[in-house]
Amino acid sequence: MHVEHLLQDESLGLRLLWAEDAQLAREISGVTVTDLEDPARFVRRDEVVLSGLVWWSAEDGPGRAERFVSALRGAGAAALLAGEETHGSVPDDLVEACVRHGLPVAAVPAHIMFRAITDTVYLGRWGELSRRHTLPENVRGRLSRMAAQGAGPEAIVATAFAHLERAVAYVLTPSGRTVAATPVASAIPVEKAAGLLGEAVPVDADGVSPYERWHLYLPDPDDAPPRMVHELASVLGRCQEARVRVRAEERQTADELGALLAVEGGDGAAVVVALRACGLPDDGPYRVLVAETGAQRAGLAEGALAEVVAHVVPGEGAVGRLPDGTAFAVVTRGEVDALSEVWPLVAAGEAAVPLYGGTGAPVAVAKELNGALAEARYALASARSTAAAGGSALTDASTLTGLDALLTGVPAEVRTVYSRTVLGQLRSNAVLLETLETFLACDGSWARTAEALHLHVNSVHYRIGRIEHFTGRDLSRLYDRLDLWAALLCRTDAA
Repeated sequence: MHVEHLLQDESLGLRLLWAEDAQLAREISGVTVTDLEDPARFVRRDEVVLSGLVWWSAEDGPGRAERFVSALRGAGAAALLAGEETHGSVPDDLVEACVRHGLPVAAVPAHIMFRAITDTVYLGRWGELSRRHTLPENVRGRLSRMAAQGAGPEAIVATAFAHLERAVAYVLTPSGRTVAATPVASAIPVEKAAGLLGEAVPVDADGVSPYERWHLYLPDPDDAPPRMVHELASVLGRCQEARVRVRAEERQTADELGALLAVEGGDGAAVVVALRACGLPDDGPYRVLVAETGAQRAGLAEGALAEVVAHVVPGEGAVGRLPDGTAFAVVTRGEVDALSEVWPLVAAGEAAVPLYGGTGAPVAVAKELNGALAEARYALASARSTAAAGGSALTDASTLTGLDALLTGVPAEVRTVYSRTVLGQLRSNAVLLETLETFLACDGSWARTAEALHLHVNSVHYRIGRIEHFTGRDLSRLYDRLDLWAALLCRTDAA
C-alpha cells in the first residue's frame, strides 16, 4: 500500500494538507499511533504516524511542532496523519513544520477512529485477512480451554506466540506494570511501559478497574497480523474476567480482616486467623495502607490500591474495604520510598480522578495492626488536605513530625472551628494578625519583632496587649503561644 492509496480511501475521509507528488507514491510499511512529543524511538522507517496531537499546545506551539516533526523525519516516517478531534483542526504550526521538513501531512476527521486507519493499512499489507492470518485452529482451541481452566496471562501469551518464534509481546497495565510477556521479551521499565499504551490494543474485560485494565503491546506490529492480535486480546479478556471473579472472593475475606482492624483494641487472636485466611503470615512486619479517590465509584480505590500492591509486593498483600468504605491493604513488606514512586504512575491510570493514600508505620505483630490502621487513616486525611487541587498524594504517618504537618491530618471543619474560636475578633484585623505571626516567628522577642515590622518596641507592646485583650491569652505563657500558633496554622480564607 502507498500513501496515495490511503488518502484515496473515501471511507476514511483523510484530507491532504501538504505533500509532493513523488512522496505520495511511497510504500507504507506499517502504522504507529503516538502522542509522545518525541516519538522517534518508536517509529520505524516508512511507517505512517497517527497522532491525536495531545502533546501540542498553543503555548510554545511552533517549538513543540518542530521537535515532533523533526523526530518523525529523522526516523524515516512516510507521512503524518494528524487528528482534528483534540484541537478542532490541525494547527498551522504543525503543517508549517511538515513543509519545512518535507513530511507529507493529512488531517483525520474527528469522527474517524484511528483503529479504522490501522486496519485499512494492514488489510492493504496482508491482503484479505483469511483464516491463515489469524490464530491457528489448534492454538485457538487450546487457548480457549486454557482460559476456561483459569490459566494465567503468561501461559496464554506464550502459547499464542509459540508458532511465531521471534515475536515479542507484552501485557501491560496503565501504570506500566508488565503482567506477562513472551519468553524472548526483555524487561521494559515501568515509566517507559506506561508511555506505550497508545500503541497497544486494550483488553476488554467486565468488572476491571481502570487502574488494572490490561493492554496487549507488540513493539513490532509486523510480528503478528491484526486479526490474530485482536483474537488474543479477546482470550486475555476472558482470562482477566476469571481473575476478577477470584479477586472478588479474596476481597470478601480481606473485608472481614478490615472489619476486625477497624475496632479499637480488637481481638488479636481473631486478627491472626483473618490474616491466615488472606494468605498472610502470623508474624510481621506488616504495613497498612488506606486509599480513597475523588470520585465515588464502586471499587475504584480498591483497584488502585491493588495495582500499587502488585507493583511493590506482588502476591504478598490483602486488599479490601473497611466498614466505612475506605479501601485498605495489609502487606508484609514495602518501603515507603517504593510506594511513593509507584503512586503517581498508578494515579495516572485515571488522571481525572485524584487518588489519596496514607500509610502507617510498620508493626511487628498482628495485635498492633489496629494502631497502624489508625495512623494510616490520619495520614490519608493529611494527604487529602495537602494535595494540590485535582492532584493525587500519598502521605506516610512518619512524615508528620511538625505541628504544621500534624494539623493537616485534622479534619478541615475542625481546623476551621478551632481557628475561629481561638483567634476570635482578631481574624478581621490584618495588622494584629501580622504582628502575632511575626512575634511568634521571632520566638517572642520584642526587639526582633519591632525590627521585622519596622516599629518602635513600644508599638509592639501596645499591639501585643490588644492581641491578648481580643483572644484572652497571655503571650508570656508557652501554652497560650502554642494555642495561638496552632490557630494561625489552622486558619483558612474561609475561617
